[in-house]
Amino acid sequence: MILTVTLNTALDITYRVGSLRPHASHRVSEVTEGPGGKGVNVARVLAALGHEVAVTGFTGGATGRVVRERLAAVPGVMDAFVPISGATRRTIAVVDERTGDTTQLNEPGPLVTPTEWSSFQEAYADLLPSASAVALCGSLPPGVPVGAYAGLVRTARAAGVPVLLDTSGEALRRGVAARPDMIKPNTDELAELTGSHEPLRATQDARRRGARAVVASLGAEGLLAVTPEGRWRAVPPTPVRGNPTGAGDAVVAGLLSALTEHLPWPTRLTRATALAAATVTAPVAGEFDRGVYEELLGRVTVTGAVSAA
Repeated sequence: MILTVTLNTALDITYRVGSLRPHASHRVSEVTEGPGGKGVNVARVLAALGHEVAVTGFTGGATGRVVRERLAAVPGVMDAFVPISGATRRTIAVVDERTGDTTQLNEPGPLVTPTEWSSFQEAYADLLPSASAVALCGSLPPGVPVGAYAGLVRTARAAGVPVLLDTSGEALRRGVAARPDMIKPNTDELAELTGSHEPLRATQDARRRGARAVVASLGAEGLLAVTPEGRWRAVPPTPVRGNPTGAGDAVVAGLLSALTEHLPWPTRLTRATALAAATVTAPVAGEFDRGVYEELLGRVTVTGAVSAA
């Protein structure tokens, strides 16, 4: 079982409009809503790949109930959320059908009390013995300590469970110092962490800060991985248009699924890159176009070399 952690769970709402214009009223052509937050999106992709997944984090209020109800309909996903008194946040994505661009509005999330945070830590520790890997994903809701992910990384490492961290800002800075097995920043997050805008230099610096392996998401240009086993670059065959929301989460799912299947790094990166592109062509985060995914698996280019160390 793979465990995903989403401390700032969300109800994802997607609006599609013909053309998004500032200071104007819009007719929405289509509305979709579903369970969201980065770790939840990761779990849904993993389940679609055939893995058993447990999702944990916080849910509360009416939106929290909707999230849990929608997630209950996803085969292969076990609900291990910790209830809180505050209301789960909403995220709004507005898709411009003319350009394909997406505008994202993210609420901050509910206030988590010290008692609720302690309850989560206990639940998390209880889930780890059954986990083959764990993903710690997304932003921290108000009330959760900024060093929360660092503590969760240490707990996973003490339990002997490989841990992937996917967050940003100070939470990432502190989490990296706890020595996670893998981090998956995008270029902006990597630059904020290291101060460097050159991807290879920044990725190598992130490793020196504590991460065992770093897989940097370069958007349409694919992935760059620096690991103890070697260094690789994975590039999709052609740019893909669509909704990029959730593409990074698909990368995490691809990396974790291949990790638990004991696949080599080039295969991990091929899977992650193909999944990311297939997610862009899907209508909402947490889903991917299986036909696009299977077609791209044979067309992703991976270059690099095994480390001599």
